[in-house]
Amino acid sequence: MFTGIVEELGEITAVENLPDASRFRLRGPVVTEGVGHGDSIAVNGVCLTVVEHEGDEFTADVMAETLNRSSLGALAVGSRVNLERPTSVGARLGGHIVQGHVDAVGTIVAREPSENWEIVKVSLPAGLSRYVVEKGSITVDGVSLTVVDAGPDYFTISLIPTTLALTTLGIKQPGDPVNLEVDIIAKYVERLLGGRATGSVQAQEATQ
Repeated sequence: MFTGIVEELGEITAVENLPDASRFRLRGPVVTEGVGHGDSIAVNGVCLTVVEHEGDEFTADVMAETLNRSSLGALAVGSRVNLERPTSVGARLGGHIVQGHVDAVGTIVAREPSENWEIVKVSLPAGLSRYVVEKGSITVDGVSLTVVDAGPDYFTISLIPTTLALTTLGIKQPGDPVNLEVDIIAKYVERLLGGRATGSVQAQEATQ
């Protein structure tokens, strides 16, 4: 479990293409401190398992399903990535509950800079708009952000200088893909209410 508070900007140092997967080697001095085999690290919002580690680098295998459902397949040697270790029980929840399970890939549509922040518009794939609400939370490339405006096929976010400087969102340009994870709480609420509605209909039919 993560919180969407990026710890550092890492870098892809090697990519090995396998028949149905890819093996990435990544550099991240902060997240590799005390890391062990089998630990989890979020890479651009995708929860990956550490296979090997040496010094300030670690390797992770990315299955075909993950490559197809996220933007990790577009990464190459030299690509910068957002890195975050899992949160610990009792730690402060600085962002929101993030699973590291990408729902879809969006695209940076436009950037509107201002003196103290930058408004970024991101495309929203079909089927996700019902989970995105104004002032709600969304994860973009592993960064926990507040939705400024929510449309039927887009949303906007406001990025402060710290986010621009310390995450990949400061260098992403219109046309670049980003990993999206909606608020898991919204999914559970929808599931529970859907079941209740179905149950109510069945109960009414049973009494007729």
